[in-house]
Amino acid sequence: MKNDRFIGIREACSILGVSMITLRKWTADGVIEAFRTNERGHRKYRFSDVNALVGIEPDDKSTQEILPIAVYARVSSHDQKQKGDLDRQKARLLEYCVEKKYNIEYIFDEVGSGMNDKRSKLIKLMKLASDKKISKVVIEHKDRLIRFNYNILEMYFNSHGVTVEYVEQTLNKSFENELVEDMLTLMASFSAKIYGKRSHQNRKNKNVSM
Repeated sequence: MKNDRFIGIREACSILGVSMITLRKWTADGVIEAFRTNERGHRKYRFSDVNALVGIEPDDKSTQEILPIAVYARVSSHDQKQKGDLDRQKARLLEYCVEKKYNIEYIFDEVGSGMNDKRSKLIKLMKLASDKKISKVVIEHKDRLIRFNYNILEMYFNSHGVTVEYVEQTLNKSFENELVEDMLTLMASFSAKIYGKRSHQNRKNKNVSM
């Protein structure tokens, strides 16, 4: 390509949203080709190859994937993100989509409770659906999208012609622990609201009696 250039592994990982380990694995598996362009032997990648990997065209033009798809990854806490859980989840989703030859255009990763339906990236995802800009949302498990009332959110996407596809059928242990954390957070928030209302009412009653 006339405007093609080589980029380093860090830039390639940043564009793809994956770790160096994942990109090296994809190189070994033949998903993308790496080049040695200097004496030090540093890996370089064609910019066009990286862009093609982000938005792979399906082999069969008659496929239902006329519009691109969106990938959505979520963890509940910043501690999970720092431990690399979010990056690993996103890498698994991208690898899954590459194997399916999906046309990936939007990649969202977010830190927030699955009980919070006002997450900014989730709202952007819903806006893409209502604007008819995507055909599918790929998540690792349905609770990554929302903790409860998943069917209602799925109906919303379906009403805009968008399907929701999740990779895993069952939660693993780490997700079960995360559910417990979400429940404890919800109980703490609820208790704080009840305590706040009681304190306000007690002050009000005290002022009236004076």
